[in-house]
Amino acid sequence: MLEKALELLKKYYGYETFKEGQKEIIENILLHKDVLAIMPTGGGKSLCYQIPALMMEGTVIVISPLISLMKDQVDTLQQLGISAAYINSTLSINELKCIMSETKDNKYKLLYVAPERLESENFLELIKNIKVSMIAVDEAHCVSQWGHDFRPSYLKIKSLKGISEEKPIVATFTATATKSVKEDIINLIGLDNYFEIITGFDRENLKFEVIKINKKYPYISKYVEEYRGKSGIIYCLTRKLTDEVYERLIKSGYKTVKYHAGLSDAVRSKNQEDFLYDNADIIVATNAFGMGIDKSDIRYVIHYNMPKNIESYYQEAGRAGRDGEPSDCILLYSPSDIVMNNFLIENSSDSLNKSNDYAKLREMVNYCNTDKCLRKHIINYFDNNYNKENCNNCSNCLSEIQSENITIESQKILSCIYRMGERFGMNVVIDVLKGSNNQRIRSFNFNKISTYGIMKDFNREGLKEIISYLIADGFINITGDKYPVLNISKLGNAVLRGKQEVFIKKVINKKDVIDSKSIIYEKKLFEMLRRKRKEISENLKVPPFVVFSDATLKEMSSKYPLNKEEILNISGVGEIKAERYGDKFIEIIKDYIEKNTGCTGDSPQCTPNALNKDWRER
Repeated sequence: MLEKALELLKKYYGYETFKEGQKEIIENILLHKDVLAIMPTGGGKSLCYQIPALMMEGTVIVISPLISLMKDQVDTLQQLGISAAYINSTLSINELKCIMSETKDNKYKLLYVAPERLESENFLELIKNIKVSMIAVDEAHCVSQWGHDFRPSYLKIKSLKGISEEKPIVATFTATATKSVKEDIINLIGLDNYFEIITGFDRENLKFEVIKINKKYPYISKYVEEYRGKSGIIYCLTRKLTDEVYERLIKSGYKTVKYHAGLSDAVRSKNQEDFLYDNADIIVATNAFGMGIDKSDIRYVIHYNMPKNIESYYQEAGRAGRDGEPSDCILLYSPSDIVMNNFLIENSSDSLNKSNDYAKLREMVNYCNTDKCLRKHIINYFDNNYNKENCNNCSNCLSEIQSENITIESQKILSCIYRMGERFGMNVVIDVLKGSNNQRIRSFNFNKISTYGIMKDFNREGLKEIISYLIADGFINITGDKYPVLNISKLGNAVLRGKQEVFIKKVINKKDVIDSKSIIYEKKLFEMLRRKRKEISENLKVPPFVVFSDATLKEMSSKYPLNKEEILNISGVGEIKAERYGDKFIEIIKDYIEKNTGCTGDSPQCTPNALNKDWRER
């Protein structure tokens, strides 16, 4: 079975070996077992059900949450020569009838549908009359109310298991799932005799960075100039901020589009398409954009504001670097982000989930304030088995740091919290520490306690930073939801009694990250191949990454394939793609070599090693 799967992997996808977990998932599906797979974004989830679809009799129904994701997946499959279609609200009545008819005639190996389609009697009648070999559930965390993208229609999936006497396999996939979300996937989708695999949550190619900053746009302006021409997403917490950042980037001459719920469907669709098709380099968006976006060459994701939970942040940041190339995930943090998120939770959450949302927000604040490994902090949220102390690819691990003893300052803050009865939040504590003379402070007689005004020489932002650090490192606990209250932990009590010192780490110099896994490639040739890819994609009316990924073009620009046999040895080039447009890329490579070295493709010295040596010496 697996020999056949490897043949298909090479033939259609152009890869010699499976990624971690793919082989085991495919093997269990072929043994007719249900599957729960938690794999990081870019880990190759879709391939785990696409290859079995080619090997099994009948049609695989793929439940996919977003229209854009369906289209990208189907475009990609059709370019690979695999029969696939989607059913969603963008189809005309005639197109829908045609696809329904062709599905009945067993034309498609994979049929993508939105979860809401499961509420259509016509669709349910259709799949009762065809052989459904498997139901593949993408973004399976959407079934859980404890998740961050709950979709009620996902609850209908469980009923599909009884759609025929031969119960179809159910394979579920997600990149982010806490323990409670995982249990919901198992129970609410109804996995039976299932194989479970967690390949890990780590994305080693992503560099995580938290930057504490109040004036954020100057940072954005400097960063996008440095990465001009690269694809990137800038997430903002509100529509207003999205519009403001978009307008400033447009005025500065950057190819930018925007995306939020305040725009019409037509404008959102056009802007998203411009970004996917490389007509725009930057998309400024709220969290309304992105779930399931398949664009593989996004080089950076910047969060202009702190998101409200770690699940959302990791899902959104994970849209960077799906092709495995080094990419940046940057979070610009200021204390005002907490206020904004509190407001959004208070006005959007139902009473059942409000406490949970506030707890998740506190986890996010802790992430922004920790001085320890950012990657470990995120991954431990989902899986506490990650035990690396230093990932060497986040802003904390890559910083030269200087420890500053803040035990005295911490004792003053903790003492103040204690003398105030451990009944108030950060802002009131800071008012007392700074000796504020406002009516509220006087009404509680806090102007008479010994810690009143004890830190009046500190500015508010400095005090917020120290208190946030004490919270992140467990010296202070937070209780309450809408009005969080500070109280002293067991560790904090040890500080008060003089049995524990407190050190805060200050960044004094950032190291440059050097990715040893990045291949050396000829950049001018790479840009020429990118232009050819864009031309082909426009003729085919598909996004450029559907033709070839950046990683594939970089390998071509390093190994210089000069014939069909050599181009088939490039990762990501399968037989269908090599046949369809391999010659166009080979022609560019041959011309480039001849112009830059004088040798022709027939010359014995035109080997990749010789060419690399020649360019290195120039």
